[in-house]
Amino acid sequence: MIKSMTGFGRCEDTIDGRDIIVEIKSVNHRYFEFSSRISRGYGFLDEKLKSYLQGNLSRGKIDVFVSIETLEDTDAQVLVNHSLAAGYVAALRELAQRYRLIDDISVGVVSRYSDIFTVHKAPEDEETVWQAVRSVADRALASLIRMRETEGERLRGDILQRVQTILRIVGQIEERSPQTVREYQQKLQQRLSEMLGDANLDEQRVLTEAAVFADKVAVAEETVRLRSHFDQCVKMLDSDDAIGRKLDFIVQEMNREANTIGSKCVDSQIAYMVVDIKAEIEKIREQIQNIE
Repeated sequence: MIKSMTGFGRCEDTIDGRDIIVEIKSVNHRYFEFSSRISRGYGFLDEKLKSYLQGNLSRGKIDVFVSIETLEDTDAQVLVNHSLAAGYVAALRELAQRYRLIDDISVGVVSRYSDIFTVHKAPEDEETVWQAVRSVADRALASLIRMRETEGERLRGDILQRVQTILRIVGQIEERSPQTVREYQQKLQQRLSEMLGDANLDEQRVLTEAAVFADKVAVAEETVRLRSHFDQCVKMLDSDDAIGRKLDFIVQEMNREANTIGSKCVDSQIAYMVVDIKAEIEKIREQIQNIE
């Protein structure tokens, strides 16, 4: 099943006393590009998440948000900067004496100066944290992939519909092309008859000129290659691999064959058909830009 590069997944869970939120968003990009926003103090998760996601997503611009809130810090220590606290107390008493204020200094008053406190946490085991985050990331990633698969199926249906439209037009070109040669031969005979009057018309010369014209406007090779490219495209759309880049190359080849057919044709009907084919190929190319 092909996948789009657009998707979003989110999961929240509480594991080992930590409230963990993981959000993963992806949009189309030529290569794999990763960026993250992670709670302060957990920067070591950045590379782990990048490697983990790169193993599951081939292409796309991936943005990850990770929030980790510790619900219980039993090993945390709150230390008091006593020299700074003493300075605050002395400054407050000086204000009270100088301006004859009520000396109502209390613990509550001093505690408002938060810089006298320092919180020390015991170092967390990185592997334990990573396993917890990965468990949540697994579910967020699964949600993202489901969305990418759903969008990929929609893209597949649209591309297949356009392929059928193009193949129908190619069939019309293959049917019309021999007619242009016969019409050219008839016009040539008529023109020569008008010019020569009663003189004998060289039928062999007419046939030779018609053969040269037929060779110049023949598009059988191009239509065969075009059909082959579309066959490859359809087969790839049933693949489970990342096929975006391969499809992009095939579309370039499709466009090249269409341009060649357009440069050979001298018939207005075929010219209009080629314009329709190129328009459909361009729409396919736009859709392929979002396939992984």
